[in-house]
Amino acid sequence: MAHKITDACISCGSCVDACPVSAIAEGADHYEINMDVCIDCGACEDSCPMGALVAE
Repeated sequence: MAHKITDACISCGSCVDACPVSAIAEGADHYEINMDVCIDCGACEDSCPMGALVAE
């Protein structure tokens, strides 16, 4: 299941540190997931203090 970073993201970077394949990078407004690299492990979702990562 694909994950998405919502506008609740405060760009704290916790998801970047949690991603085992470096699929998350800083975007224009908040962090973004590169779906070509993402393995849908869910580590980012579990690490976000704002709950900004959701499974679609």
